[in-house]
Amino acid sequence: MDDALAAYGTGHADGLAGTHDATAAVDPQTGPDYLVGVVDGQVAAFEEALVAAIRKAMGDKLDG
Repeated sequence: MDDALAAYGTGHADGLAGTHDATAAVDPQTGPDYLVGVVDGQVAAFEEALVAAIRKAMGDKLDG
């Protein structure tokens, strides 16, 4: 279980950073956990970018 959580955490960090470790992804023990972490990290990065864009657009409307 600890290995699965560590793989997920590594995958999440990689997803946030926009990277992907092909070796970790195919590991028979922890590959699926790593891949779920990557996807969750990518979703989190997208959400952060979306919120930043909305705030910027709203700030531009409030200033203009």
